[in-house]
Amino acid sequence: MIKANIGLSCSHGPTCEMYNGLAIQTWISIAVVAVVFLIGLFLIFAKEEIVVKKIKEKKKKVSLDGLNASEKEAVKIIQESGGIFQADLMEKIGIGKVGVTRLLDKLEAKQIVERKRRGMNNFVVMR
Repeated sequence: MIKANIGLSCSHGPTCEMYNGLAIQTWISIAVVAVVFLIGLFLIFAKEEIVVKKIKEKKKKVSLDGLNASEKEAVKIIQESGGIFQADLMEKIGIGKVGVTRLLDKLEAKQIVERKRRGMNNFVVMR
């Protein structure tokens, strides 16, 4: 479409500078899209790494007094992993979504764990 417009407006034919400008603009556009794509990929993967590093730095001793068996098991798994996605915790403990949600609600109320939203998932870490 743009070449057709250049052909209509340029009186020099194929040697016209507008054709060279079109080629340069096309390559610049492709390069910009590629750079933006690579930056996006970097941010996606680097962000998750940064979150995991920050979480691992926060490790501290937690008192398990007053917790029931499933709460103790959940805290132990979260501490060992340094943080875990809620769905993975659900699989390791062997209880359903509602059960894990209620369990984590109790642990959050006791200020033992914290859920951080990551897209459509929750990442559970020690406080």
